[in-house]
Amino acid sequence: MPRLALTGNRIRAKRMEIGQKQAELAKKVGISPAYLNLIEHNKRRIGGKLLLDLARELRVEPSALSEGAEAALVATLRDAASQIEGAELAQVDDFAGRFPGWAGVMATQHARINRLEHTVATLTDRLAHDPFLSTSLHEVLSTAAAIRSTASILAEGDAVEPEWQARFQRNLLEDAKRLAEGAGVLVSYLDGAGDVEGTLSSPQEELESYLQARGYHLPEVEAGQEVTADGAVAEYLARYRADAVALPLAPFQVAVGEGLDPVHLAAKFGVDLATVLRRLASLPDADGQAGVGLVTCDASGALLFRKPVEGFPMPQFGAACPLWPLYQALLRPQVPIRAVVQQSGRDAPRFLTYAVAQPRVLTGFDGVQIIEAVMLVIPETRAGDLGGGGQPVGTSCRICPRSDCAARREVSILAQEG
Repeated sequence: MPRLALTGNRIRAKRMEIGQKQAELAKKVGISPAYLNLIEHNKRRIGGKLLLDLARELRVEPSALSEGAEAALVATLRDAASQIEGAELAQVDDFAGRFPGWAGVMATQHARINRLEHTVATLTDRLAHDPFLSTSLHEVLSTAAAIRSTASILAEGDAVEPEWQARFQRNLLEDAKRLAEGAGVLVSYLDGAGDVEGTLSSPQEELESYLQARGYHLPEVEAGQEVTADGAVAEYLARYRADAVALPLAPFQVAVGEGLDPVHLAAKFGVDLATVLRRLASLPDADGQAGVGLVTCDASGALLFRKPVEGFPMPQFGAACPLWPLYQALLRPQVPIRAVVQQSGRDAPRFLTYAVAQPRVLTGFDGVQIIEAVMLVIPETRAGDLGGGGQPVGTSCRICPRSDCAARREVSILAQEG
């Protein structure tokens, strides 16, 4: 049922909510009860002065009758309903119009479920691949095993020489101290990991936190100002500055507005494709326009940089999905790759990706070639019509539900798809 046709439902629901009879309301607005009955059953369209009069008598804004629930709320409900087999999608507008309070509750719960699923996926990734966590757990378990071994010797009941008894007791004390210290460090680390996106444990995470706080766009560098930084942040700023010089912000934004074709942009400005992809990811997000993501890796496949985009999660630890065009680019250096990909999961969003691999450092004929692959990730809402289908990809094997993937390295912890 079209949303505009639900005005009658909203009028009837509001009238009954305030305990007003149909005949009484009809008299106040100057129409017959029979005509109001037709309106309330969506058999007569309504607008203009009559809508304003009804809204006044029902003590609501006219838009609350003509528009009902916000478009965003209805869209969220549709998204939630589409993930449940047998859900009555055609009745979503009707439900939101009749019961806006309950609709809001369901939309809030749906958003919370999505956030929790993302948190679980990120924490699972951390538990599986975080080297610090793995080392700490190993230390705690090893120390506990040593304490158990020493305690069992002392508890066996056999006579132990005083000298050895003192040594065992000293070992117990030292191991107990180590266990307490190790457990304390582990607890502190896990407490600090409550913000699974913001916990710092590596130079890469420090850089990503720095950029997230600034929206991945650095106006001070664009303006040529010197920014003091160390380590990975300083290295990134140097490359960002070089990209900004090669592709000045104002003319580059104008060119992007004429068409988002990385190959055309590279030819227009006389730069390599990887520079264009990085520069596109560093532009400020326009109002109402979806942002883009970026990920880079070296020849080993290790992720060097991540700019996440909603719907396309990128693992913080461990290996990413080998089906990403990022890795296909490594097989064909200097060859641009354009591919439409579709994520696994309930929502199955699609993205347009551009990828290329090229030498980062030219070391001459006898030197080792350092290859870096770059992939730009553009949401379908910004890329436009992508046609049908897309290459199925995931995040990492451990949290990918697809069971028929030839590239799978380990069993998924999630319920698998066919």
